[in-house]
Amino acid sequence: MRRNYLSVYATALSMGAALLVSQGSSAAEIIRVAYAGSMGVVMDRVIGPAFAKVHGAEYQGIGQGSYGLARQLEGKLIQADVFLPITPGPVDILKKAGLIGAAVPVASTQMVIAYSNKSRFRAEFEAAAQGKRLWYDVLRTAGLRFGRTDPATDPQGQNIIFTVLLAQNFYKQPALAEQILGGYQNPQQIFTESSMLSRLEGGQLDACSGYLSAAKSHNLPFITLPDEINLSNPDLDAKWYKSVQFAITLPTGKDVKLNTQPLVFYAAVLKNSRQPALAEKFLQFLQSPEGQKLFKDNGYSPPKGSVIQ
Repeated sequence: MRRNYLSVYATALSMGAALLVSQGSSAAEIIRVAYAGSMGVVMDRVIGPAFAKVHGAEYQGIGQGSYGLARQLEGKLIQADVFLPITPGPVDILKKAGLIGAAVPVASTQMVIAYSNKSRFRAEFEAAAQGKRLWYDVLRTAGLRFGRTDPATDPQGQNIIFTVLLAQNFYKQPALAEQILGGYQNPQQIFTESSMLSRLEGGQLDACSGYLSAAKSHNLPFITLPDEINLSNPDLDAKWYKSVQFAITLPTGKDVKLNTQPLVFYAAVLKNSRQPALAEKFLQFLQSPEGQKLFKDNGYSPPKGSVIQ
């Protein structure tokens, strides 16, 4: 009796081990993509699932401010296979850390002013969107609630400051930056990307900074801005965009002076990727006709500039 029991027990263990091996071999590979927070809709709802379906993989997205993501990846606080930030600055952080190779441009965008349909200033914003009012006059209205992201951790938080500084010069309005922003690191205006958009959609904010791509992805009404201040035209970068700079204090306490960078989204495979082959396929998918169509359908412009080696 005992011998039969041991035999049955051994057989069960063998079958269980075989089942685990079978399940492990058939488990989907996981691709982890760390992307600029403004790309949440297109990455998590469109591109990520489309890639996962084609390759039989599981997609996991990590969306935050690009500089914050770069610092976390640099410090091994998070792990990812692909890095997809906006502007070259976050790319440079990981290149200096030896964590990425070439970064390829996959899309681009421009700065806009998004506004809330629930704002009491909605009529004024709509008039500005139609060119019947000056957008900056609306933004400096007393009592208007404006939101933006943190310039210490997010390129968008830096880019809205550049946009307002350029507007200050372009429209010859010397005090415009102070009137709209109330200081570069004004805590009353600074929110995370997701919190800012939810507050805008709920009416707790009247307007916020934004990228054209994100505004379209979230179906938000917005005001377009001229090339001279929307940071989208590479031909204006050296002679005009870079005419403005500003300084901020980083979370480390270090003061830095910042210059404009082109609003291009880059993609790179991390050298500590757990799925390097799958990560390379993800980059190829982003650059493919299918991937580019998905970007276009969600409000993104074609990639600009060259590969960052």
